Amino acid sequence: MNGRDLVRSVKAVGSVGAAQGVRTVRAAWRRRRADATGLPSRGAERARVPGPVKDVEPGPGGGVVRFSRSELRILVAVNGAVFWGWDGAEPEPSYALAGRCPDPDPRAVLEPDTDGGWRVVAERVTVVVSRHGAVEVQTPGGVTLRRDLPPRWWEPVAGGPARWMQRSEVAADARFFGLGGRASGPRLADGTYRLWNTDPGRPFAPGDDPLYITMPVQFVVADGGTHLVFHDSSWDGTVTLREGEEGAGSGHDRAGTSELRMDGGPLRCWVMVGTPARVLLAWASLTGAPALPPSWALGHHHARWGFGSEQEVRRVVAGYLEHGLPLDAVHLDIDHLDAHQVFTVDQDRFPKLPVLAEELRRDGIRLVSIVDPAVRSLPGNTVYDGGTAEDAFVRDAAGEVVEGVVWPGEAVFPDFTHARVRAWWGGLYEERLAQGFSGFWHDMNEPTSFTAFGESTLPRSARHSLEGRGGDHREAHNVYALCMARAGFEGLRKLAPGDRPFLFSRSGWAGMQRYGGAWSGDVATGWPGLRASLALVLGLGLCGVPYSGPDIGGFDGDPSPELYLRWFQLGSYLPLFRTHASLRAGRREPWEFGPEVLEHARVALVERRRLLPYFMTLAHLARRTGAPYVRPLWWWAPEERALRDCEDAFLLGDSLLVAPVLDPGADRRAVQLPRGLWYDTVTEQAYEGPAQVLVDAPLSRIPVFARAGAVIPVRGRDDRLELEVWAPARGRAGGGLVVPDGGEGGEEPEIERYTARWAGSRVVVEREGEDGGGAPSHPVRVRGAGER
Repeated sequence: MNGRDLVRSVKAVGSVGAAQGVRTVRAAWRRRRADATGLPSRGAERARVPGPVKDVEPGPGGGVVRFSRSELRILVAVNGAVFWGWDGAEPEPSYALAGRCPDPDPRAVLEPDTDGGWRVVAERVTVVVSRHGAVEVQTPGGVTLRRDLPPRWWEPVAGGPARWMQRSEVAADARFFGLGGRASGPRLADGTYRLWNTDPGRPFAPGDDPLYITMPVQFVVADGGTHLVFHDSSWDGTVTLREGEEGAGSGHDRAGTSELRMDGGPLRCWVMVGTPARVLLAWASLTGAPALPPSWALGHHHARWGFGSEQEVRRVVAGYLEHGLPLDAVHLDIDHLDAHQVFTVDQDRFPKLPVLAEELRRDGIRLVSIVDPAVRSLPGNTVYDGGTAEDAFVRDAAGEVVEGVVWPGEAVFPDFTHARVRAWWGGLYEERLAQGFSGFWHDMNEPTSFTAFGESTLPRSARHSLEGRGGDHREAHNVYALCMARAGFEGLRKLAPGDRPFLFSRSGWAGMQRYGGAWSGDVATGWPGLRASLALVLGLGLCGVPYSGPDIGGFDGDPSPELYLRWFQLGSYLPLFRTHASLRAGRREPWEFGPEVLEHARVALVERRRLLPYFMTLAHLARRTGAPYVRPLWWWAPEERALRDCEDAFLLGDSLLVAPVLDPGADRRAVQLPRGLWYDTVTEQAYEGPAQVLVDAPLSRIPVFARAGAVIPVRGRDDRLELEVWAPARGRAGGGLVVPDGGEGGEEPEIERYTARWAGSRVVVEREGEDGGGAPSHPVRVRGAGER
């Protein structure tokens, strides 16, 4: 027996309830025994590299290059994305892809290159393959964006999955972003990042890694161009990043490097090149359009682990109404469930939940339910009995159902990698809809299983269907939450076909945007946690997940009034605007922090309500283009190095720049402005970029700037949609897109296009149409005209 594990076992029993503590000790030992007997021993390994080129076989979109010890398949798709796979790896099957692999580009040609290599030439990209297996991605102008050195495999002599390593080089000036939800950043510093969805088991802050959502997706920005690379393997792995240096040593640049090591799975990847907007458009066409949230989901949400009764929910809602604060949704955590069992209700605390839901809906407030994947393993539990009849639960290598420990105690876990299990689970949401819930919050879905020591998840030897291919948890772990989200989303579409499904998830993987959004998980209360909140939202957006947000105020502890307000102000400009806290944390209602904070929070809430048409427009555009609502400052000018290094401000769509206050005691802050004319939205003072400006940031607000010429849809008088137009600079024109939301269904409303220009002494706004310009469809208010 390991002495450290014995100590941890004793601590586990003492730190939680005795019964639960004993369960976590038993679970840890069960997990260890299962892996000891169920995982194959790797034993001796042999290393392998591709070797020299032997021959080629041209094909649609590229072809196959054969080496002495491997082969490389290259395909350029019609959307400009490049795929390559080693050892016969194909684009499918893949949990990341939405449907079929895109068609090959018929114009892409495989042709000989210098020094015995080959290259595939297409309109948007050139892929050069050296005679020893290095793969280089170039722009049409010949600028190298990425060079993958020949890969290396370590194969068990006795058979089994091969570990592999891929080392890549990028430009010396390149900056790395992405890799899912990371607390540090959004620019990823030098270091090693793990690719294994993980519940840290405590509130996190910058420096904690990995977290709940990890993706092998790198977004790389350099002077020569932007590209996204996705290594499509869901196995455990690490990415080690090192930025380059310009003029290092003898005056030569040192390239930036990325080293990817995976414990198994295919060595295959996709690369997209172009502007950031073009890159994410290609990524969305590959992995799926983001789900469109219902309009109410873009308002303000209030959540808490600790709404212990219907009376407490009514008290909080009454407080919002009494103080005149907008509220759109209330979230119920595990304490509304019967003994923490999923798809149940505690009838003592919530005896008339459908009545409560209807009362709230009359006030424009929706109820959102937490949904955990763990099912209490107790005969008589309806979900457990139904899942047992369906043979829905994950089994171990010996064929026994895997048991873990979560909030309800001993629990079993559905195998969401099986279509039949997804269909069964999706049907269970009928109970939630009958209780009056309108949205769903997936938690604990890494999946988490409490253990006194070792990893807090399922045994790696646990068996999964993997769509009939068969495999174990080493491959299924990272896609578990993605498949759970699919089950919920598809179930809700069948159960309520007239409504847009709304769900968001703590964990996920590439492609999760097809089914909903994400939230930060348990971010630590403190100024570092506030900064981590912004990093997570920006990083997820660059991985194709546009809808996300943090726990405002932090999950644990008691934020100071200043910290709470600054977090609240930031959250009011993020897609998911939700206050939330732990059972043991302080309150999160705005009036709990004093009259000054209450008034300033009211301003933020009213402004969020006013901007809802703009957020809805951004949601529709994200669905059509993959562009996130929240974008880094370099979005339109990635070649601007000062913008690449800016991590404390962001663009909200095309029209607004938000500069949150992330440090205590600050009442002024420096803001890096991109090129063009920008207006302070409160004072209407104009600033010309590119420049760094010092602006006031009193406790009452955070600095927000509007791009000159922007046309922003807002909620105006009588809740009608109005156009807020910021005067373009003299001699320049402006414009914007507006997507009026037609309701809560899945219809795609028409995009309205507007232009703004000076005509003499006034600003003229016109709606573009097939027959030229016309009058706007909505009332217009021009701002900033007195400045230019």
